[in-house]
Amino acid sequence: MNTMKTLRTLVLAAAAVAATLPAIQAHASVAIAISVGTAPPVLPVYTQPMCPGAGYLWTPGYWSWGPAGYYWVPGVWVRPPAVGMLWTPGYWGWRGNAYLWNAGYWGPHVGFYGGVNYGYGYTGIGYEGGYWRNGAFAYNRAVNNIDVRRVTNVYNRTVVVNNNRVSYNGGRGGLNVRPSERERAAFNEHRVEPTHGQVMREQAMRNDRNQLASYNNGQPRTMALSHEDAQRMAQQQRSNGGNRGPQGGGQAPQGNRGGGDRGRR
Repeated sequence: MNTMKTLRTLVLAAAAVAATLPAIQAHASVAIAISVGTAPPVLPVYTQPMCPGAGYLWTPGYWSWGPAGYYWVPGVWVRPPAVGMLWTPGYWGWRGNAYLWNAGYWGPHVGFYGGVNYGYGYTGIGYEGGYWRNGAFAYNRAVNNIDVRRVTNVYNRTVVVNNNRVSYNGGRGGLNVRPSERERAAFNEHRVEPTHGQVMREQAMRNDRNQLASYNNGQPRTMALSHEDAQRMAQQQRSNGGNRGPQGGGQAPQGNRGGGDRGRR
């Protein structure tokens, strides 16, 4: 069956389904760009790259969908569009007869992201990786890979480990989590779309077969990047005949980094 034809059909079906959703879900339908009939794979385990400096926020990796199926968009440290902004990750959710993608966004508070445990502070509810204080971001070293010589605004707060790697909400085998009143309120606040770099990274990974779930058995070559320029630098290095190894220092699917409980939660 033609993949793109199937996608167009499902997107039209999703629009019809959205009309019957609860208030927050119907409102969120404006952010739903794609829907598919197959659930996304489990989340891979990877090591978070070192934070490149103060002011960067971690945005976790996720499965997106393209003409060839699900592909992995690496997690990356990103400078938010404004001071005080936090990232609410996108998530796949079962609606009627398809899995719909609810896009992530920036806002003053973290909203609902399906209860998906993306790790590194994104436990499924809220964000435990840090907070804004007097115009500066304070990092929780318990869940972030921080070099205190580069970043000094840090603290330590234990976060309960959750090893559930399910990557979607609802449907068979999906997470049974509903948005809280606080998460509903966060969605109705002023929201900002993903940065240009975030959008470009997703598009670039769509064209890289090494990121496909069908090609790599759920273990993408590039799982995480230290910063948005790392992708461009690695691609340039490969085109020049340089090292063809993993990109961004984020390839360690075997588990957590040593020296701290910082793996997926």
